[in-house]
Amino acid sequence: MTQAAFPKLLRSQIAFDLARTIRDGFDKHYRLFRQTSRQAKQHFERGAWADAQQAARARIDFYDQRVQECVQSLEDEYEPSDLTDEVWRELKLHYIGMLSDHKQPELAETFFNSVCCNILHRRYFHNEFIFVRPVVSTDYIETAELRPTYRVYYPATDGLHFTLKRIITNFQLEAKFADLTRDVEQVEARLRQLYGDASMEPNHQFQVLSSLFFRNKGAYIVGKSINGNRVYPFVVPILHNSRGELVLDTVLFDPEQIAILFSFTRAYFLVDMEVPSAYVQFLRSLMPRKPRSEIYTILGLQKQGKALFYRDYMQHLKHSSDLFDIAPGIRGLVMLVFALPSFPYVFKVIKDFYPPPKETTRALVKQKYLLVKHHDRVGRMADTLEYSNVAFPRSRFSEALLAELRQHAPSQIEYDGDQIVIRHLYIERRMVPLNMWLSSAGSEQELEHGVLEYGNAIKELVAANIFPGDMLYKNFGVTRHQRVVFYDYDEIEYITDCHFRAIPAPRNEEEEMASEPWYPIGRHDVFPEQFGSFLLGDPKIRKHFMKHHADLLTPEYWQSRKQRIQDGVVEDVFPYPQQIRFYQQHPSDIPAVTPPPFMETLENE
Repeated sequence: MTQAAFPKLLRSQIAFDLARTIRDGFDKHYRLFRQTSRQAKQHFERGAWADAQQAARARIDFYDQRVQECVQSLEDEYEPSDLTDEVWRELKLHYIGMLSDHKQPELAETFFNSVCCNILHRRYFHNEFIFVRPVVSTDYIETAELRPTYRVYYPATDGLHFTLKRIITNFQLEAKFADLTRDVEQVEARLRQLYGDASMEPNHQFQVLSSLFFRNKGAYIVGKSINGNRVYPFVVPILHNSRGELVLDTVLFDPEQIAILFSFTRAYFLVDMEVPSAYVQFLRSLMPRKPRSEIYTILGLQKQGKALFYRDYMQHLKHSSDLFDIAPGIRGLVMLVFALPSFPYVFKVIKDFYPPPKETTRALVKQKYLLVKHHDRVGRMADTLEYSNVAFPRSRFSEALLAELRQHAPSQIEYDGDQIVIRHLYIERRMVPLNMWLSSAGSEQELEHGVLEYGNAIKELVAANIFPGDMLYKNFGVTRHQRVVFYDYDEIEYITDCHFRAIPAPRNEEEEMASEPWYPIGRHDVFPEQFGSFLLGDPKIRKHFMKHHADLLTPEYWQSRKQRIQDGVVEDVFPYPQQIRFYQQHPSDIPAVTPPPFMETLENE
C-alpha cells in the first residue's frame, strides 16, 4: 500500500465514529480502573479492610461492563447493513491512528478486540480485522503526569539510612508510623548484610516504583538496587500493627520470595499506573522468568494478561508438534482435563453429565469459578483463564482425548473443517497433583513437608472464608516453589455458610451398628471428625498430619474460625515466611542474611 493510497481508504465516517466510540469506551474503563486503584491508598490508611476487599472485587468486573456498554452502544446506533467488511477494515486503521500518543495502547488494542469479538463471527478473528498482533509500540512511553514511573535515589549522597527514610516518606501515607526510625534501621541492617560496603559506592542507586502496591492488609514498596552490573530486587511490606500504626514488616530480596509475592495464586494488586507497560517492564527486570502475561494479570489487568497468554500459546503451538492428551492423575467427575505435554498449563472442560454422588450443574460450576476469580486467593487457589469458542487443530488431539470429549462433553465441541472448537474452557497453571507428589516423596522430610503444606493451605483458605468441600489430595497441586495449592472448585463453599458439627453419640446399640447415619444431615453440614477416614489411611501421612494439623479434625477449630469471620475479623495471611518478619523476634535475634545471587543487567548477559 503506497502512502498516497493510504488516505483514500479512510473515507468512512461510520468507521471513524466506531473507532472513537471504542476508544472512548476504553478510556472510561481505564479512568475508573485507576480511580479504584488510587482509592486503595485511602482504604489502607484507614484500615478499612472490608472496603478494600469490596473495591478489589468490583474492579474485576469493570472491563466486561465497559465492553458490554460499548457493544450495546454500537448495536443500538448502527444497522448491521452499515457494518460492511470495508467498514470493519477501516475501523481498525482509524483506531490505530487514535493510539499514536496513548499511554495504554496495548490495553486499548485488547479492548478493541473484546468489543469486535462480541460482534463479529470468529472467521473475522485475524489480523485484518482485530489485533492478533500488537501494532502500537509500548517502548519509551512518556508519563504525562509529574510523577514518573519510578524514582531514583543515591545512597552515597545522603547516606543509606536517610535515603531509605526518604523512599518511604515520599509515598506520603496519611497514617502514623509506630517508629519509622527503628523500622528503617531494621531495613538498613538487612541491606548492609546484603550489600556490604557497596551501598556507599558513587554509582550505587535505588530505583523505586512511584506507586505503592496494595493488596489485602498490606502496602508494598517495590524497587531494585543497581550497582554496576549487579541488580538486586527488593520489596518492603508496610502493615498496620495492633494499635493501627504503620510498621515496616520486613524486606524481601530473595527472587523466589518476590516471585511468590507476585504469584498466580494470589489476589490482584491495586496499583495506580499511568503507563502500565512501564510497570510491567520494571517488574520483569526483577522477575525475568515470569511472563509478561502473568505480570499484567497480577496487576489487575487480567484481560491483557489473557490476551498475551493466548499469543504465547499460539506461538508455542506453531513451534511444537506433540499432541494434546488427557492429563495425568485421577480423572474428575465434573471436569475433563487435558494438556499439551510441552506446555506448562492444563485445559479444563465442564462435562455434560455428573455421576453420583455429584449434584451440580454447569451454571453452578461456572459460578464457583467466578467466586474464586473475585475472592482473595491467599496464595492457595490457582487463578484461571476463561475462554469461549477456542479453536484447536484437530490433528493435534490424541484419539483418546477426542473420544473422551465426545463421550463426556459433546455439547462443548464443534467441528469446523480441520479444527475442533471448544465452546467453553478454563486454563490453569499445571501442577503436580498432591496425591502423586506424596506417593513419590523421596524422603520422610519431603513427605512431612507435603503434609504440612496441605494443612497450611486448608487453614489459609479457612482464614479467607473458603471451605474446599472435597479435600482429597487429588484436588490439590504442588507448585515449583513446593507450595500446595487448591485447584478443584466445584464444591467450595463459604465457611460462613457451613455448619460444623460433632457426630452425635449413638443412643442405643442399633444406632451404633447402623450402616447409615441415624442423625439428620443438612446440605451444608460438615463433620470434621470424618476427615481422617478418607485422608489419613496411610500411617506415615497420618503421623505427620496429627503432629501439625490434628485441630482440623475437631469441629471446635472450624467453629472458632467461622465465628471470627462472622465477627468481622480479617485474618493476616502473609505472602512471605514468618521467620523473616522483623517483629516475630527481638531485633538482636534476627537471622543473618544469606545474599541471593545478583541478577546481571541484560546488557551484560
